[in-house]
Amino acid sequence: MLHQFPAIIVVAPLIASIFIFFFGWRNKQLAFPLAMGGLSVCVVSAAVALDSVLRYGPTQYQLGGWQPPWGIEFRVDHLTAFMLALVSLLGWLAAVYAKKSVEQELPEKISLFWTLYMLLITGLLGIIITGDMFNLFVLLEVASLSGYALVASGRDKAPFASLRYLIIGTIGASFYLIGIGYLYVATGSLNMEDLRMLLPDLYGSRVVQTAFVFIFIGFAIKIALFPLHSWQPDAYTYAPSAVSVIISTAVAKTFVYALIRIIFSVFTLGFIKEILPVFGIICWAAAVAIIIGSIFAINQYNLKRMLAYSSIANVGYIILAVGLAPSSSLGLTPAVMHILNHAVIKGCMFMAACGFIYRYNLWDIRQFAGLGRRMPYTSLAMILAALAMIGMPPGVGFVTKWYLIRAALEARGYVFVAVIFASTLLMIVYFWRVIEIMYIRTEKEAILPGGGGVNEIPASMLVPGLFLGVLSFVFGIVWISGTLHPFLGAINTGFGLGGTP
Repeated sequence: MLHQFPAIIVVAPLIASIFIFFFGWRNKQLAFPLAMGGLSVCVVSAAVALDSVLRYGPTQYQLGGWQPPWGIEFRVDHLTAFMLALVSLLGWLAAVYAKKSVEQELPEKISLFWTLYMLLITGLLGIIITGDMFNLFVLLEVASLSGYALVASGRDKAPFASLRYLIIGTIGASFYLIGIGYLYVATGSLNMEDLRMLLPDLYGSRVVQTAFVFIFIGFAIKIALFPLHSWQPDAYTYAPSAVSVIISTAVAKTFVYALIRIIFSVFTLGFIKEILPVFGIICWAAAVAIIIGSIFAINQYNLKRMLAYSSIANVGYIILAVGLAPSSSLGLTPAVMHILNHAVIKGCMFMAACGFIYRYNLWDIRQFAGLGRRMPYTSLAMILAALAMIGMPPGVGFVTKWYLIRAALEARGYVFVAVIFASTLLMIVYFWRVIEIMYIRTEKEAILPGGGGVNEIPASMLVPGLFLGVLSFVFGIVWISGTLHPFLGAINTGFGLGGTP
């Protein structure tokens, strides 16, 4: 049974979506239990896969018994197991949070929401575990189409935001598809491990080099790397609350993971260093994204939109870490750390922001006076996440920035060190504004309805946010303790990069 878990982790949410589709129309009360059942199987399967990798090393699973490269192969190494665990847990927590939110915002679309949600999780987990480039494209489209529909299920400007998301996302997917088409023309294979062995002899081929450029641009659009980010602010802002939570955490990080996998596992370090040394350009693009995203965040008064631009800046952090990886002894450690850290922090922030909307329909930061007293625990979750993001020790943001600064210094990228410090100052500006209005503005300035007592969101929405807020400091302590250093070292070794941090 143990060797079947790579398949189960993808099949379970798919089967759950089918059951929800057929039975949820008749009794929408069945949709949530069926979704939680499928997600729980994913969490358990991911835990088993992680334990198996730690005990026995990377594993492969061949679908239908077909040998690769002819058949589709699932591969689970240290980074894959890490991402499976992260996305499964975030998907489970977001689902718990979503129950009440969906009942309030989408009362007529409950079964449709959970069907699409489970298809989204299916696509994300499939992207992480697949070892085939075309299979990754198919699963990318499963996740993307589900995401477009989930965003469109919102109100007001959500359909327009979804249309823009769909058009730009389809362009990104097309770039990726053209890239893998070039790889197939050059090699006759789409299996990632097979490509890893075939490509070194073809590094000088313009076809292969063009494939890399197309694939990188395609994923740059998908992850909203500045200036290819125009779809993201509206999608994050106008999507239903539960959708904002999941696309800002699990979706964005899965696409970043896929890009890292292809760059370092398919094209490998030799191609990056010797044939197409574009990582200096990538670092500069990431640095611009960090600063521009932070500046735009300062100019926003809609909290969800502010968090969307903050996410653009933090994607810049991850891509900067990727760009510095070949030149640093830390390898991918800063990138992997910030994938986890930003997922936890931004999940907490969006849960808090959407909690304010759920309880008081508050979108504008300027209307938050008195909110710290009315919703003390939701506000606490926001503060914990904000402090972690800014870099207060021992929060996870501090650890990420510390390792990023080390990597930049090793690569002699002193400008990037300055960018990290500057973005931290900008973060203090836009997060302090929220905290100041919630806690320091007088009750006379408050426009909140009702009496002056505590009026919190339901426990099913509050607990996941507080849990992630606490994790944003617990993980920081774990990082600092060095407990995860061997695991991070194994990830770097698998990609031919630096050793332990």
